[in-house]
Amino acid sequence: MKLEHSISNKIPYLKSLTHSLNRSIERGYTENFKATERGLVSLESSIHYRPSDVEVVNFFRFEGVSDPADNSILYVIRAVDGAKGTLVDAYGVYSDPLVEKAMHEIESIHKNR
Repeated sequence: MKLEHSISNKIPYLKSLTHSLNRSIERGYTENFKATERGLVSLESSIHYRPSDVEVVNFFRFEGVSDPADNSILYVIRAVDGAKGTLVDAYGVYSDPLVEKAMHEIESIHKNR
């Protein structure tokens, strides 16, 4: 256990989906978005957003430790009306085609380090 703790301290970029999601929530990204044929919808407010109404301010990919097919991606999203939230999807073979479609249509996608 001590070895794992010291390794994780030396490699800070190894973060989990849960950790990144919690950090996003702490920063005010509290809405949960879902992809639809029309774009994205906030599950809290039921407001629909066209791809031109949102920007992806950051995203994070995660790979499963024991199963390479266990991949996910977290999108951190801001809408034109100030709504801020996240969308989680599988990455690769198991990804949701509606999420893939929405992300291809969103013009503003950023990756912050």
